[in-house]
Amino acid sequence: MNAVETGVAGTRVFVLEDEALVLFNLEDILADLGCSVVGPALRLDQAHDLLDKAAQADLAILDVNIGGKPVFPLAERLRDLGVPLVFATGYGRAGLPEEWQAAPVLQKPYTFEDVSTVLTAMRQAENG
Repeated sequence: MNAVETGVAGTRVFVLEDEALVLFNLEDILADLGCSVVGPALRLDQAHDLLDKAAQADLAILDVNIGGKPVFPLAERLRDLGVPLVFATGYGRAGLPEEWQAAPVLQKPYTFEDVSTVLTAMRQAENG
């Protein structure tokens, strides 16, 4: 499936991931889908700085655990800005607090198809 078929081309994706190899893979997947990466951030302080500098994104993919710290305070900031969220985690939905159970989850390790499916569903939901 190419970027035109998925409807995600041109999507600005805020990325927070602290594992370099996982980040590089995600950046490649997003590029193949025609998305642009906002950031990326490897640390929570970098992610907050990006938001402070008015980084704009259509959605965000956040690793749940960044350097041993939970990502949920940043997720709250993004939610308050109206940015839809996807959580990336090796623990699946079980790794999310109750408040975030309805959020989309990318189960690590994820594939091109996994990312494409989640982003396509999110964009379709936004567009009614």
